Amino acid sequence: MRKTISIWFFTGALLLVYGLMILGAGIFSLSHPPERPVVLAGMHIDIWWGALLTIIGGVYCWKFAPGKE
Repeated sequence: MRKTISIWFFTGALLLVYGLMILGAGIFSLSHPPERPVVLAGMHIDIWWGALLTIIGGVYCWKFAPGKE
């Protein structure tokens, strides 16, 4: 019998990958600030957004992992 994989697992995987990429770019920007000043750069929104996407993606991957009933 074939088992199906939930679309939410793939959604979680996509959020996890994007979150890690955005978080990595945000951490990189801490040590390499832009040459021109950016409005609200001190909030480091890329780090917050990347962390949020990573957490949500991880929860979706864990909750809808293939093989879980």
